[in-house]
Amino acid sequence: MSISRRAFMRAGTLGLLSLGADPLFLGRTALAARREGGGSGRTLVLLFQRGAVDGLSMVVPAGDAWYWRERERIALPRGDLLTLDDQFALHPRLGALKTLWDRKLLSAIHAVGSPAPTRSHFEAQDAMESGVPDRPSTREGWANRYLQLHDREHRDTPFRSVAFGPRLPRTLAGRAPSLVIDDLTTFGVRTARARGDTSMASAFESLYAGQDTGVVAASASEGFEAIRMLRDIDPGRLAPANGARYPGGRFGTSLRQIAQLIRAEVGLEIAFADIDGWDTHVNQGASDGALGRRLQEFGDGIGAFVTDLGPKMRDVVILTMSEFGRTVRENGNGGTDHGHGTAMFVVGDSVRGGTVAGRWPGLAPEARHEGRDLAVTSDYRDLFGEVLTSHLGSIDLTTIFPGHRAGPRLGLFG
Repeated sequence: MSISRRAFMRAGTLGLLSLGADPLFLGRTALAARREGGGSGRTLVLLFQRGAVDGLSMVVPAGDAWYWRERERIALPRGDLLTLDDQFALHPRLGALKTLWDRKLLSAIHAVGSPAPTRSHFEAQDAMESGVPDRPSTREGWANRYLQLHDREHRDTPFRSVAFGPRLPRTLAGRAPSLVIDDLTTFGVRTARARGDTSMASAFESLYAGQDTGVVAASASEGFEAIRMLRDIDPGRLAPANGARYPGGRFGTSLRQIAQLIRAEVGLEIAFADIDGWDTHVNQGASDGALGRRLQEFGDGIGAFVTDLGPKMRDVVILTMSEFGRTVRENGNGGTDHGHGTAMFVVGDSVRGGTVAGRWPGLAPEARHEGRDLAVTSDYRDLFGEVLTSHLGSIDLTTIFPGHRAGPRLGLFG
């Protein structure tokens, strides 16, 4: 099957375009998307710390003596800690997050996680992203179920749901369409094989074999509309504002480009980005080391994002997550092994910041999960559900998290 690029364009399939539109177009298409798409005008940014972050070093239970007893080599020095209250402190590399805490923009949730007992990264990530931890075969993501429930509110913008990275995460998988964007500065679009048009998809991919295609759309029509809007709005022209300086690397780039889409007002409701490298079995380090460097990038990226958006943060909430935590006791290699409960963050102007939410179970051996891990006292679905209802206005959590009986609210929003 031989198909020319011109034939692809005439047939309504997808083509490769480049940025460079007249900046006078900026905002024109965005206003149309907002008016036609409806919805709340709010954005939820999901950040997944893949690899199981050590929540006990990220949000340190400084008031619990067992933390110091079990971590002779990797416990954070008391003098380095960024104190939050009489019980908890932040890792010293999270200075940017401490600033958000002091401004009442950040809340931490500790001892949060999944009831799934697995210590497998892949199984735990699937359980958390599907939102149905007792049904491991579920392919659909909890955020996609939210999008399906509220489909009419944003049907006229292809940018309602966007994942930054090379592939669609399970969180956004399902019938509601989502874009996958690798890089806004150089982009193309290819059809997704999941929709069944394998012959056209194969032909298109053969035309552009070896080329970096930075946008993946679920259908040709969505892809064309995404390209048109990106061409007209050119969010890449929106340099970081308010002196924001993003860290180098994929995570910082993803956050910067999410901020560009929000500032361009394309109707973005859910954005997703990953940051990996949290599986610290060996040489985890204390104030410095592998974990500290990763936390620096993580915190600085979030801090830059909040600075960049400025007053637009009144309509944005950031939710961080990780599949599970690490063991209470350090291992023989100066690291930690797969655990259970961990810590997560919620950031935004509407957040009741300056608090550590959730019930702290303590680190005494009799309080641990299976005698070794921080116990889970807050189901991640209660955290995610509270963000969906309070920030995005969802009213049907039973469909988003089927089979889950909600626990007490965490009180993250005023």
